[in-house]
This record gives sequence, structure tokens and C-alpha cells, in this order.
Amino acid sequence: VQLVESGGGLVQAGGSLRLSCAASGRTLSSYAMGWFLQPPGKEREFVAYISGRGGSIHNAHFVKGRFTISRDNAKNTVYLQMNSLKPEDTAVYYCAAADRVTDRPDGYTYWGQGTQVTVSS
Repeated sequence: VQLVESGGGLVQAGGSLRLSCAASGRTLSSYAMGWFLQPPGKEREFVAYISGRGGSIHNAHFVKGRFTISRDNAKNTVYLQMNSLKPEDTAVYYCAAADRVTDRPDGYTYWGQGTQVTVSS
């Protein structure tokens, strides 16, 4: 499975961005999908996951009420809608595919190359 993220950029605090993760190579519905972020000099951190058919969703505590993960299996794409962005959300955001839902990075087999999100104050 090849994953390609897009939609990152520079936004002011309080603004919104929608990240997309397009998959190719295999049907996306076969995989649970997750989003992770990695700030400069820090560990990769879980943001949200969604099960293969979208029935199970879990968000990290620090994004609840602000970020929404969703998927369109017909388009082989997963999304992360990010609202009320804060400067501390600045990071490279990665999507990843796994055989089952998990919030552990080592549970994911396939990773995209990442997209930079920068939130200015």
C-alpha cells in the first residue's frame, strides 16, 4: 500500500485545514487507518484512528472536539479535518495503515511521507 498525504500548509491560530491521505496498491477498506503527528525534535504521537469500515473511531485527548477523522473507501482516501488549530499543533502529520486499530505507531505497517502543518500565533 502506498500512502500520500496532502493538505498541509501554514495557517493562523484558530484556523482550519483538511488533510487527505490517498492510498494506492490495495483496497483501503482492508485497513484501519491512523493519523500521527511529529513535532520537531520529538517522538511521533498518535492523533486519531478509524477502523476499516469507519465503525470505530478514537481520538487523542488533546484533539477531541477539534479534529475529526473520516474515510471514503470508494475514493481510497482518509481525511483529518482540523479546526481551532493552535500553534502547538505545528508538526509533520503522517497517515498510516494497519491490520487493526491501535494508537501505537509500531502497530502500523504502511506510512506516508508526511505533510507539514504550521500554525502561527
